[in-house]
Parts: sequence; C-alpha cells; structure tokens
Amino acid sequence: MTVGVLLMTHEAMGAALVGAAHHVLGRLPLPLAVQEIAADADPEQMLRTAAARARTLDRGDGVLVLSDLYGATPCNIAQRLPGLGVRMHCVSGLNLPMLLRVLNYPEQSLDELAQTAASGGRGGIVVDTPT
Repeated sequence: MTVGVLLMTHEAMGAALVGAAHHVLGRLPLPLAVQEIAADADPEQMLRTAAARARTLDRGDGVLVLSDLYGATPCNIAQRLPGLGVRMHCVSGLNLPMLLRVLNYPEQSLDELAQTAASGGRGGIVVDTPT
C-alpha cells in the first residue's frame, strides 16, 4: 500500500518543506510532488496541473493533499480535485511536523494518513513554558 503525497502551497513554501524533510529524513518513503501556486496563477490551469500530478502520484491507494492555508487558493483548488476523479483527502495547515509525521508512516491507508497528518500538525505546535 502506497499513498501519494501532493503539497499544494503558496510560492516557495512547498519546496522549502520538502528540502527540510530531505535534511531530516534523507530518503523520502512516499511518492511526493509539490505544486506551488503563484499569486497571479490561473486557478483553472492550476487545477488541471494538480489533477495530472495527483494521477501520477496515485498508485491505486489515493493521494493525500497537504495544503498550507484553509480557504486560500491552493486549498480551494485541492478541494476541487475529487470532481476530476482524484481519490484523495486534503489536510490543511501544513507545517513541517505534519509532513514529517506523514512520511514516517508510509504503510498507512489514505484515511489513516489523513488523520496522522492532522495529529502531527497539531502535535508540532507547542507553547513554551516561561522560566
């Protein structure tokens, strides 16, 4: 079982997160691609490009789309992918702990991995205790 992972973010964020994940993990255990959405990008063209990327990543077990900001253009485009026949879950609020958690559980199903992503993202947010 292998779920593909597609990062849909604003410019430069996705590539930076993948670079950091490579630094921490070395080899990435899941097929992963990045689609960064420029401020002046055509949403319809980005939707078609995202659908093509998702289809390439889907090896039969679906695609987990991680977007940076709920309600923003990358997430809005991602949420339209099922209408083009893409089997996926979208989890927004992408951060490095979320991505690392996903990449540490390559054996999980699409449904499990979506929950793992959400818990990893939340768990990576910590408020320090003043000394």
